[in-house]
Amino acid sequence: MTLAEKIIRLRKGRAWSQEELAERLEISRQSVSKWEGGVSIPELDKIVRMSEIFGVTTDYLLKEGEEAEQERKLAEAEATHRTEEIPCKETTVSEKEASRFVSVSEAETFMKITKKVSRWIAFGVFLCILSPICLIMLGGLAENKILSLSEDAAGGLGMAILLVLVAIAIAILIFQGFKLSKYEYMEKEPLLLEEGTMELVKEKEEAFEPTFRLGIMVGVILCIGGAIPIMVAGFLENPIMEVVSVGVVLFLLACGVYLFVWVGMIKGSFQKLLQEGDYTRKNKEASKVLSVFAGIYWCIVTAIFLTVFFRTENGKASGLIWPVAGVLFAAFYLALKGIVTAKRK
Repeated sequence: MTLAEKIIRLRKGRAWSQEELAERLEISRQSVSKWEGGVSIPELDKIVRMSEIFGVTTDYLLKEGEEAEQERKLAEAEATHRTEEIPCKETTVSEKEASRFVSVSEAETFMKITKKVSRWIAFGVFLCILSPICLIMLGGLAENKILSLSEDAAGGLGMAILLVLVAIAIAILIFQGFKLSKYEYMEKEPLLLEEGTMELVKEKEEAFEPTFRLGIMVGVILCIGGAIPIMVAGFLENPIMEVVSVGVVLFLLACGVYLFVWVGMIKGSFQKLLQEGDYTRKNKEASKVLSVFAGIYWCIVTAIFLTVFFRTENGKASGLIWPVAGVLFAAFYLALKGIVTAKRK
């Protein structure tokens, strides 16, 4: 048995990854990988350190042949190690057994698909926020006699445009969402990454970080800047400007949210794989409760929309339900998440 084979066997006998062994030796994971691949040989001080960690002699590590006695002692030591350590690490072992294994190729495919889908999902949300603009502007212009249409006709035309935009947006969200449906387990289940996957994901995350920060910064500026047109319109006291300003505000808000969703989804793909941020093991448990809340919430919103739309003649009110519901959902979601996370600590 070669030195490389012995290191592999000893490491796996302790159920350690290359990264865990590297941490104990205070070296990089790449060094351990090179040792196990036979590309390089450990320095003498590392040989001594490994003999102490694994409870074997340096002769066993360095010499080939005449290993029978040492193999017997090693087997006894491993049996003792399992007997003694499994009870005190019961949670860790159960977590590993329950974890979903993710290979390097699967992680790469997931990140690529998320990058493509993120723009479409962001565009679908963009259309949802943009959808009431025509309804509001046509109604306002008709009310101020700028258009030759009656208020009812303008409201009906605006509502038709709203429904078309919402239908397109929902179709985009559903179609693109199916592409990511096979990876839903990454949001809900604990993951066990193949060796080398973590380094790959971290490299991509670091490369994307400047784009993420820029997207968030511009998105915040657009959302905050959206208040300026309304302030200007209020100062001018012009009813037409007030109507137009509402449309401008919704457009700027839609652009800002587009950036949030786009960069947020890509950033989220890295966090899902690394199990960081909103996707730690504890947060994944909390997300099960939050997903139930989301389903109930949007069912209620849909029921309210249909009731207002079919039983009243107030088209403006029904058109504003979706953007208002979206803002309230974010507030309720964050509040509920804080409560659930606090209870699980």
